[in-house]
Amino acid sequence: MYDSSNYNIDLLRFHANSGVRPIKFIFMRAIFMLLGILFPFFAFAQDTIQNKVDTTCVQIDMSDVIRKAFHKTEKVSDKSGGLLLFPIIGSNPAIGFMMGVGGQLAFKRSGENTHYSMISGSAQYTTKNQMLFLMKNSIYSKNNKFFLTGDWRYQIFSQPTYGLGTDAPEDGILDYQYNLSGQETSIDSLAQPLKFNFLRFYQSISYNITRSLYIGAGYYLDSYSNIVDEKLNLTPGDTLLTSNYAYSKKYGFNPEKYASSAIGLNMVSDTRDNMINAYKGHYAMISWNSSLKILGSDKSADYFSMEGRFFQPLSKTNPRHLIAFWVMGESSPEGELPYLILPATAYDQRSRSGRGYAQGRFRGNQMMYAETEYRFPISQCSGLWGGVLFANATTANNPTLSVDLFDSIKPGYGFGARLMVDKKSRTNLAMDIGFGENSFGFYLSAGETF
Repeated sequence: MYDSSNYNIDLLRFHANSGVRPIKFIFMRAIFMLLGILFPFFAFAQDTIQNKVDTTCVQIDMSDVIRKAFHKTEKVSDKSGGLLLFPIIGSNPAIGFMMGVGGQLAFKRSGENTHYSMISGSAQYTTKNQMLFLMKNSIYSKNNKFFLTGDWRYQIFSQPTYGLGTDAPEDGILDYQYNLSGQETSIDSLAQPLKFNFLRFYQSISYNITRSLYIGAGYYLDSYSNIVDEKLNLTPGDTLLTSNYAYSKKYGFNPEKYASSAIGLNMVSDTRDNMINAYKGHYAMISWNSSLKILGSDKSADYFSMEGRFFQPLSKTNPRHLIAFWVMGESSPEGELPYLILPATAYDQRSRSGRGYAQGRFRGNQMMYAETEYRFPISQCSGLWGGVLFANATTANNPTLSVDLFDSIKPGYGFGARLMVDKKSRTNLAMDIGFGENSFGFYLSAGETF
């Protein structure tokens, strides 16, 4: 264990910026509040055109295209679902060049009204010697009596962090340190690179008590080990302290290793017509988790989360024309969860939040995230190709600096294409380009973002 007696660490007690809030702040808040307004106007304007689509059109997928190219007839199958395998290729400064393979299995258990289930996974390797092994499950039992959801990960990974709050690093610890020496720095130069091993095991099971309402329980483990803080320098006279180190010492965590092992209760309402690619309905979840020392946590703590996804059709004749909304919120008590286990972007089950920003770019004791996506057909009759336009916003707090939710909001936006690869399960191959503030991302995945 670390002995903090040689350090008088209270380096997170910095004053927040004061004065009149800039126009930029007002503009970002307006973006957040109007996310659900911009795209619906455009979508409804297009609905007149969509209503003229020939209702005799038949959805096709890539297998139909391949059969047609080889003059093959379609085989009638009782299968409802299928397996999709796809390569993973990407590059960014945090990971170097990445390559791997991903897969998604869509299937339906017996029962007239049983929903589709999904299991997805991937194995990836990067030129920075990072290895990622991911497995997700969302499974409905026969007649939807039980619903299982899981998020399993093991990563030998590295990732930059910037401190707490969506305004970091503007008010982050490195900004304070660099300003002391009068140096001019960029956001990238203020990134605090970390190397670590990450193990996550989330698994819950819920029981159907009414037509669409479930209650359940689960176990949730996040464990970080072998944490290497690459910018940390404790040499007297040349000291540079990072957010992970300062936070850990302030609140009594070992900055090189920590864990949260929790049990939780949840309530879920799900009326989606298809979990993989919903055309209508909603998904809503609230959960309470208790991290317990007796289960291996560094500290005991209660924390809460909520999530909502809403799908509104915009055309009576073409179900692929819709507007979708996604909102998430997480709240944890100050100083009771370790730094990397605090709520952060792209740590949701499918690592999809915050398109346009790197995973973990924004972090705080409390975080809220909202996204809206306009989905539309490109192939007007076959439905083979589709497209999306999206916008999102993230806000996170920093209690030490008295930065509250909505004091700083970071927007993102982008567009993407969809290729139907399995029409029975409605599985698309998704290709997205996202933009954030001084940030950019390319995403290739199976299935919709939410």
